[in-house]
Amino acid sequence: MHPPSSPARQWRVSPALPAAKLAAALGLVALGLLLAAGDPVQLVLALAAAVGLVGWAARDLLAPVRLAADAAGITVVRGYAGRRHLPWDAVEAITVDRRTRFGLSGETLEIDAGETLHLLGRADLGAPPTEVAESLRAARP
Repeated sequence: MHPPSSPARQWRVSPALPAAKLAAALGLVALGLLLAAGDPVQLVLALAAAVGLVGWAARDLLAPVRLAADAAGITVVRGYAGRRHLPWDAVEAITVDRRTRFGLSGETLEIDAGETLHLLGRADLGAPPTEVAESLRAARP
């Protein structure tokens, strides 16, 4: 018989974020077509920026869950859409880095797994990094 495990907890990208990126890509294409006026360079630049935004949105659609925690450990997104499981004993520290740049303050969740450091922001988590750090510390056996 297996011991009871704590329920898995997941943090994901807000569904509005990839939608906004795709809308911005469409806006860039429309703007490029509108302002090109026979100049292919402006249209190519607009299309290149739009392709970049679509690629960025695709990652949010392919791997919306950026962080998950259960009794066995933490699973984080690795690369474009891959996953990496970190057992709890491999996690050395869970901290929140607070920085102020250009008058704006931001928080980043840092998961230190010895040889790797995983950084996740509010947009990745869909929640404040401070709250996520507290939940991870509470879930850790």
